[in-house]
Amino acid sequence: MMSSPLTSPLLAAHTALIAVDLMPRIVSQDMGPHKGADVVARASRLVTAFRHAGGPVVLVRVDRPGVAEQPPGSGFVPELEPRPGDITVVKQTIGAFYGTGLADQLRERAVRTVVLTGLATTMGVESTGRAAADHGFEVVFAADAMSGMTATEHDHALSVVLPRFGEVVTTDEVLARLR
Repeated sequence: MMSSPLTSPLLAAHTALIAVDLMPRIVSQDMGPHKGADVVARASRLVTAFRHAGGPVVLVRVDRPGVAEQPPGSGFVPELEPRPGDITVVKQTIGAFYGTGLADQLRERAVRTVVLTGLATTMGVESTGRAAADHGFEVVFAADAMSGMTATEHDHALSVVLPRFGEVVTTDEVLARLR
């Protein structure tokens, strides 16, 4: 008997966590229903669990194209500084896949499922989730480890848009399923 998608385990050997745009200049905007610090705290719990379980951690940040010097706060928040073995992606578009080689890096690590967290729900997270689905990955969205520009936008994405590309669950549900 197959497990239902909402209770099936997330095997760390085949599941990557992707944390999108958790950069001081974005986190400080405190957008939508979840404050930036709360999103970072939940994402940090996920990062710690994935590292402990041996699952790949992908940390994504954006550089503004054609700018000689990036604005202050363009690195990763201190709680999510890359560690050896993490995949870091510096993107110049909304999503983390286009032009970054991320799909190939995930396939090299036998990843079949990605769990998404970050800011903003309807920008970097959604774009990355759509591209992940296009690349054939199963997608899980950690709904309380992301936030939209507004609560209305965030809630609409969680209830209407994102379920078309993957599962929408809580941080605690991801942690309970991670093996």
